[in-house]
Amino acid sequence: MARRTKAEALETRHHILDAAERVFHGKGVSRTSLNDIAREAGVTRGAIYWHFKNKHDVFTAMWERHRLPMETITQRAEDPDEPEPLGRLREALIFVLRDTVQDPCRRRVFEIIFHKCEFTVQTDPLLARQQQIYLEGSEKIRRTLKNAIAKGQLPDSLNLDRAITQLHVQMTGLIYTWLLLPDAFDLEAEAEHFVDCYLGSLRECPSLSGQ
Repeated sequence: MARRTKAEALETRHHILDAAERVFHGKGVSRTSLNDIAREAGVTRGAIYWHFKNKHDVFTAMWERHRLPMETITQRAEDPDEPEPLGRLREALIFVLRDTVQDPCRRRVFEIIFHKCEFTVQTDPLLARQQQIYLEGSEKIRRTLKNAIAKGQLPDSLNLDRAITQLHVQMTGLIYTWLLLPDAFDLEAEAEHFVDCYLGSLRECPSLSGQ
C-alpha cells in the first residue's frame, strides 16, 4: 500500500509540473499564480503545497526535470576513465539541440526560460537559480575539457575560460534564435555542423589558446 501511495504521489507531482509548464508558457512566469497552476492541474492549492514550497519551487522542479536526463551523458564525458571525453561532449551537445526540436516538452520549457520568464524583484530566486545552473554547467564543461586535454584530444594551451564562455554563448544563442525564428534555419539537421564547428575551434582557433 505504501509503495502504491508513493507512486501515486509521484504521478501527482508530475501532473502538477505538466500543468505548470502549460500555464507558464501561456501566461508567463511572473503573471502565473499557484491558483492558476492548481486550476490547470485540477488539484487544490494544498496539493501543490504538499509537493512544493511556492511557485519558484515549482519552476525549479520543472526545469530540473528536463536537466536530469543530461546528467548521465555529461558524467561520462567528465569520467577520467572515459577514453573519448570529447566524443561524449559532442554527443551531449547534439542531443540537446536535436531534442529541443523533437521533444515538445523540452521546447516548451526553453521557450518559458528564454521568452516568458521575466526577471523582477519577485522572481529574484529564479535569477539566482539560473546563475547557479550556469556556474554548475561551467564547472562540468571545465572538467570535460581538462579530461580531453589529458587524453590528448585538445591542446594544453587551450584557454578554458574562453572555451567555456564560447560554448555557453553558442548553445544559448542557437536555441534562443531558433525558438524565436524556427524557420530561419533547420536546427535538427544542422546540429552536428554547429557542434563540430565549435569543437574544431578548440583545436584550431588561436584566440582560444594561450592567455
